[in-house]
Amino acid sequence: MAGHLLATTPIHLGLGAKAHVEPAFTGMEWYADYGARHDADGAEGRLVGMHTFTQPWDSWEMHPAGDEVVLCTDGEMTLHQQWPDGRIGTVTIGAGEYAINPPGVWHTADITGEATAVFITAGMGTENRPR
Repeated sequence: MAGHLLATTPIHLGLGAKAHVEPAFTGMEWYADYGARHDADGAEGRLVGMHTFTQPWDSWEMHPAGDEVVLCTDGEMTLHQQWPDGRIGTVTIGAGEYAINPPGVWHTADITGEATAVFITAGMGTENRPR
């Protein structure tokens, strides 16, 4: 059995402690198909993926169904979090450090140079808005 590259082939952690290898990530449209495959897992399903960034994010996102863990594996990134009460917070993480985006908290990121992170996301009902 060959290994999989997380940066191109995400994992879905589903009900019954099952791990499912996902099709190769193709862009934003990929998420609609992911939802169709795993919506039955409800809020308990988790998407695990890895992305490398060379510039700040151009949008905010929010996951209402659960926490998102962001584990920086290389470089440095600053997460900006906007809480439901309007409060804004920031947390900068480097290689080996993580932050948690709680449910209902809008978040975006600034990148200095290049940064790579692993995301463990409760993706059901994810919303996006322009930055």
